[in-house]
Amino acid sequence: MSVNVNRSVSDQFYRYKMPRLIAKVEGKGNGIKTVIVNMVDVAKALNRPPTYPTKFFGCELGAQTQFDSKNDRYIVNGSHEANKLQDMLDGFVRKFVLCPECDNPETDLHVNPKKQTIGNSCKACGYRGMLDTRHKLCTFILKNPPESTEGGAAVKKKKNRKKDKENGSSEGEASQENFDAPKAVDGDDDDEDWAEETTEEAQRRRMEEISDHAKNLTLSEDLGKPLEERVNLFYNFVKHKKENGTINCADKEILAEAERLDVTAMGPLILSELLFNENIRDQVKKYQRHFLRFCHNNKKAQKYLLGGFECVVKLHKVQLLARVPIILKDLYDADLLEEDVIFAWAEKVSKKYVSKELAKEIHAKAAPFVKWLKEAEVESGASGEEEEAEEDDENVEVVYSPSARELRVETVKPAASEKEEDDIDIDAI
Repeated sequence: MSVNVNRSVSDQFYRYKMPRLIAKVEGKGNGIKTVIVNMVDVAKALNRPPTYPTKFFGCELGAQTQFDSKNDRYIVNGSHEANKLQDMLDGFVRKFVLCPECDNPETDLHVNPKKQTIGNSCKACGYRGMLDTRHKLCTFILKNPPESTEGGAAVKKKKNRKKDKENGSSEGEASQENFDAPKAVDGDDDDEDWAEETTEEAQRRRMEEISDHAKNLTLSEDLGKPLEERVNLFYNFVKHKKENGTINCADKEILAEAERLDVTAMGPLILSELLFNENIRDQVKKYQRHFLRFCHNNKKAQKYLLGGFECVVKLHKVQLLARVPIILKDLYDADLLEEDVIFAWAEKVSKKYVSKELAKEIHAKAAPFVKWLKEAEVESGASGEEEEAEEDDENVEVVYSPSARELRVETVKPAASEKEEDDIDIDAI
């Protein structure tokens, strides 16, 4: 049974059809998996490789996928109903198949690995645009671009020629005899046109092109790695900067690397481990700019900074435990920690970074600073109210009248400005 490619169209004579998904659950327990029996036919109707919708299901369901192109088996781990996968396929069609302009599925994808972009062109209306590459499937598409028909034909011809050569067929020889002989090469041609430039500028330009391409490939590969591996990559990057002695002016590079690996929030935790020791008070001032890159208006990063602070106290407990409130004040004065984050941290003792016993000790030592911070907040609020009251008092005047038995308090309106006094009524002239 077939369904409309764009299932939001209810027209039964809609020309773009695809087979309804057929799913078959195999295995039991941890080895249970769903085989999409007719994925090749569905993908053919969508003009996309069968690996794309299968991988899309894996991304949406958080499940692993397996491809066996030789046997046409496309598998999603876990037990999933065909109706659920069919509904999910509508999301794939909407994002990666339908044209944004005319909603027709006559589109082709154009992958540019160098620029890390995926283009989309429509044969029906002529639309050309770029896909939003934030979806996880885009990483897979960049690594596995669709094969173009021209490229496939060229590969096929190449294979056929190779096969003919291995078989030593007379047909291949006969066909070669029919080819026109190339014209003689003019001896006056300049051979330098075929040579590669060897100047320093040309070599530098080629190296830049290669390095840019390598960066793009590394970007797409690293983003597909697990979080732990990406954190280790960032750790080694910062460690390398520190060992080379370039850490002081590398704050922008460090932030860019964290954003590239998508570990920005965890940056302060790694920086604390590598840049802080028993001299943390001096180091907070020295590396303030580095931490501000991560912690400014980012409460999640500030929480990781407090976790890194606890780890540093654990490593240098003898020197730092008694100085916890002072260090916290240094972090607060450096604008690395906001009051809300400190209050939330102080309310709950966590054993995420250190043992519960040590965490309790750290919170106990931090209690005077937290108390001072809360009182300072209350005082600042009270001072604001007092200032408002003083402004109101300025508009009050005590008037003494000899005939009155009591003092009278009157509210005096602010004096009119000189401009208002000088206003002249034109009609009165």
